[in-house]
Amino acid sequence: MLRVLTYNVRRCLGADGRLAPERIAAVIAACRADVVALQELDVGRARSGGIDQAEAIAAHLGMRSHFHPAMRVMEELYGDAILTALPSRLVRAGALPGRAGCEPRGALWAAITAGDTEVQVVTTHLGLDRRERRAQAEALLGPAFLADPACRDPVVLLGDFNTLPGSSVHRRLAARLPDAQGKGAWLRPTFPARLPLLRIDHVFVSRGIAVREVRTLGGRLARVASDHLALVADLDLAPVFAPHIPVPREEPA
Repeated sequence: MLRVLTYNVRRCLGADGRLAPERIAAVIAACRADVVALQELDVGRARSGGIDQAEAIAAHLGMRSHFHPAMRVMEELYGDAILTALPSRLVRAGALPGRAGCEPRGALWAAITAGDTEVQVVTTHLGLDRRERRAQAEALLGPAFLADPACRDPVVLLGDFNTLPGSSVHRRLAARLPDAQGKGAWLRPTFPARLPLLRIDHVFVSRGIAVREVRTLGGRLARVASDHLALVADLDLAPVFAPHIPVPREEPA
């Protein structure tokens, strides 16, 4: 089994106004994830004390980080990361199409070895504008990422997509990689953390992967650590039986 997690950490700024990478790490550590995808990380930014948040969280978890800066302001970086303690290699990281005046977005692809299987893991954080998201989704589906011959099954795509189940972007991505939550379109909302109403964080998996369970990480700590809840999926990479629709649950508060 491979446990994957996606989490928009809002530069580790909690609802209480405190910057605390160690608190984000504590939320993640509680579920013992094998692969962690993080969005909205600051690296070397004055507003966050100049630390490398990707490395700080990885160090707390005993993991290695692969970071991609979607945005650069002089020497200050802001972007997404994949963390794991498993053998891994960075395959590709790059910008996604954007619009003038909108925050730059990117995607990160790492190949991670779990047992005898190499898993292609892609994470991203799509934009707020609908047309921008459509262009970014097409770029993800194109030759730089999911359509690259090297991006062979098993494949996991996860992150903050800023789009709801049933939207054109969600349907387009799910046609290539089914949503791990199956047909439970409105299950497991992740935003806002204190009263989750919207499911904008997603895990998509290739058809050969069986999904055991999908859940959010609830509890008092999780609800204050960021403005999103972390989304966790337990995956069988080489299932003996046909994939089934998981029974999601939220961890008790």
